[in-house]
Amino acid sequence: MRLSIVSSEPPPPGFELPLRLLLAFRMIIDELHERIAREGHPDLRPMHGFVFQAIGPHGTTASELGRRLGVTKQAAGKTIDNLEQLGYVERAADPADTRRKLVRLTERGVDCLLRSARIFDELREEWSTALGEEQLRQLEDGLRRLAPGDPFRLDTPRWFGAP
Repeated sequence: MRLSIVSSEPPPPGFELPLRLLLAFRMIIDELHERIAREGHPDLRPMHGFVFQAIGPHGTTASELGRRLGVTKQAAGKTIDNLEQLGYVERAADPADTRRKLVRLTERGVDCLLRSARIFDELREEWSTALGEEQLRQLEDGLRRLAPGDPFRLDTPRWFGAP
């Protein structure tokens, strides 16, 4: 059964929708980072999640990482340097071509991804409790229809203007 909501108030201005979507995104990401900091990962920033996903399970080169993120090789290199100092990634020779260096997640990086996945599930459950599972699923289904395609747009940091 589908409920119809009829309101006598005029709809909100069009600019409010993207701002509300961004605010919801920020709330989830900020809460994730608060929780993951308490679990031993206090130095992570929102862009690092994109970097971890772009590195992937088998590693990648700095050039390829830059392409995936939509940033220069130099910007990718700075990010790699920072994450290497924090213990999340390591550089190693590519077994297929020893002239190339691969960037791979360390155990600490993998631990961070596993904890993040669990925390995202917890946050979704909290939203389900607040809105009701049916309303949350309707929201998710509606967003899938309105924003189809791969949700893992790794070049989002570039779009926001991050190096």
